[in-house]
Amino acid sequence: MVVHPANVQDRDGAAQVLTKRVRQRFPFIKVIFADAGYQGERVQQTARKAGCWRVEIVKRPSGAEGFVLVAKRWIVERTLAWISRNRRLARDFENLARTAAALVRLAMIKIMLRRLVRT
Repeated sequence: MVVHPANVQDRDGAAQVLTKRVRQRFPFIKVIFADAGYQGERVQQTARKAGCWRVEIVKRPSGAEGFVLVAKRWIVERTLAWISRNRRLARDFENLARTAAALVRLAMIKIMLRRLVRT
């Protein structure tokens, strides 16, 4: 997980995430779904350098008005909602990015443990 400051554009921050090291840790990932912030040749080149990832931009349907459920984006939005159920992550009060990243990781561990116990 990489947390970068708000003044870093998404397409520039992709270089911090799409690395060869990450590719080695997750060899089973073939397609990366991203929003329009990651559109452009820079992200495509970064993905190619690190491995054989395919970056697919998920867009809203053209002509859509108001709220439209987009399947791939919904996965991310739902996950962020689950994470924000943890009181400490409900608001962004952390001073250090690494603290926020650690809390997100702990929240996901908690979610996965609950799911494993249920089965």
